[in-house]
Amino acid sequence: MNRRLYPTALLLALLIGVAACEEGETPIQNSFDRGEMLENMAQNLIIPAYTDLQTRVGALGSSAESFTQNPTMNALQALQAAWQAAYSSWQYANAYNFGPAGEEGVRRSLLEEVGTFPVSGEKIEAAIAGSPNFNDFNRDARGFLAVEYLIFGTNESEADLVAAFASQNRKDFLLGAVADIDRRIAEVLSAWNGGYASEFTQNRGTDVGSSTSMLYNEFVKSFESAKNFKLGLPLGRRPGQTQAEPQLVEAWYSGTSTTMLKEHLQAIERIWQGRGGQGQNGPGFREYLESVEGGPALIEATEAQMTAVRAALEALPDSPPLSEQIQLSPESADRLHTELQKQTRFYKSDMSSLLGISITFSSGDGD
Repeated sequence: MNRRLYPTALLLALLIGVAACEEGETPIQNSFDRGEMLENMAQNLIIPAYTDLQTRVGALGSSAESFTQNPTMNALQALQAAWQAAYSSWQYANAYNFGPAGEEGVRRSLLEEVGTFPVSGEKIEAAIAGSPNFNDFNRDARGFLAVEYLIFGTNESEADLVAAFASQNRKDFLLGAVADIDRRIAEVLSAWNGGYASEFTQNRGTDVGSSTSMLYNEFVKSFESAKNFKLGLPLGRRPGQTQAEPQLVEAWYSGTSTTMLKEHLQAIERIWQGRGGQGQNGPGFREYLESVEGGPALIEATEAQMTAVRAALEALPDSPPLSEQIQLSPESADRLHTELQKQTRFYKSDMSSLLGISITFSSGDGD
């Protein structure tokens, strides 16, 4: 063909293609129903996760009220158990930081507002002594981990913890912190139940800002937060660190870091599989991958690595606390971090490429 005629021929072919589509011919496209996946995620994973979380935070509030009215060791133990139940439930909701739980104005994501760790004991004590403000920029002085600091303490005995709550300021801060968590979660759940679920399921594209893109990015981001911050940070693997810092584990005061990490990674698997907490099974990212070229091979490789992660996770004992393991015998934690690092490419790079969904965040470590 004459090179001078090539652009004209190409333009003509494109116009013919457009005309054909306009006359009713459907362009070739992936047949996967993203709307069905989004509906499953909203109704069987996201809303139930927030609903359970609100229930457990409500129970935490009731326990806090009982404890502040009559501070005893029995009441403290009940409060600690309520906190553990609520924070365990949080692990299944902390991957959905978009829409109602996303950033808006000076408000950061729900994860940052109620799940920031490590917290600052100095800031918390200063707020107790002064005038608490649960809407300022001191996100490391509120949320679940600030409550943990108050009711578990560092090296204090239970008797000392109870005695500290003779202070009305301390009681007020505890009640205010729990009420702030409850308010924020209630607002998110109300929005999902009040119309956002429909908006979410109808936004079926894959472009930046689409529901699938937001869900996928928060899925990957949540996985990376488990790897980078719940393990990498206390192991001393983050940029700029020169040694392990065991005190930077999540849930350091309660010593439940390992339990919370296991819950978090189980929540990630549920999103991958599209499986709800009550066993409801619908389409997730796994089914989405089955519908694209190269997807089945990626599923096989991803799930093989997931098996390796599970084995490393099972080898990480619940006791002693993760901080002590990192300090005294970090081999199991190191192995788990290595296996999670291997998993990153499958969730992040390969899935992004095959599904055509852009990564819109930076983890800051080159993964």
